[in-house]
Amino acid sequence: MLEDPVAGVSCHMISKAGKVLIVAVSLLAAGAAWTANGDTAPAEKLSSAQIVEQLQSHNQARARALKHYKAVRHYQVEYRGFSKTIVAKMEVEVEYDAATGKSFRIVSQSGSKLLCEKVLKRAVESEKEASQDKGAAALTTANYRFHLAGSESLGGRPAYILDVEPVKESKFLYRGKVWVDAVDFAVAKIEVEPAKNPSFWISRTRIRSTNAKTGDFWLPEKNRSETKVRIGGTAVFTIDYGTYQIS
Repeated sequence: MLEDPVAGVSCHMISKAGKVLIVAVSLLAAGAAWTANGDTAPAEKLSSAQIVEQLQSHNQARARALKHYKAVRHYQVEYRGFSKTIVAKMEVEVEYDAATGKSFRIVSQSGSKLLCEKVLKRAVESEKEASQDKGAAALTTANYRFHLAGSESLGGRPAYILDVEPVKESKFLYRGKVWVDAVDFAVAKIEVEPAKNPSFWISRTRIRSTNAKTGDFWLPEKNRSETKVRIGGTAVFTIDYGTYQIS
């Protein structure tokens, strides 16, 4: 339990770090929900502008194909600092419907009650809010500048690597690298940092997220956020998105 004042302050900082992850989830979701075009076509030699154009057009066209899904996610936050480790876990059933959006139901929770309340529940609430305004973190030219850094095989599939820089310092935007599947034009992986530090007490946050292909769709698979706190300690926040039931 976090009863002492120092630990309490640390939990407050972790809660701010937890909010950082939500925009990463939104960023990843902006490239998700793609239908498939095939698995073996080689990557074309496209410019960054052409890749982004394809990404946006595929997103607009194919997101409409995703009508409904359900999954049970596994959230966890672990804080290491002040000679102690504190952990909280939560299982959340997520249901998406194209007409009504996302709904969340907490199935179970364990570990630190304070972290469950200050980090995990707030993360769920913030994601629901962020899902209603995807444009704030979408991978578009309105939000980012793009540079083609190269290409590589990712999970046996060709992928473009884009360097992304925000057009402004916003808590909803990021800088780093985005891997775009060269066949389906879906975001496959991101490795980013916030464009704007959400709090003085946070020295650095690194976020890594992956999408995976489920049937005809690309959907979030795993998300990991590691935050360094200035006065000591590290918070690691993870989401395992579970198995999707798509209808």
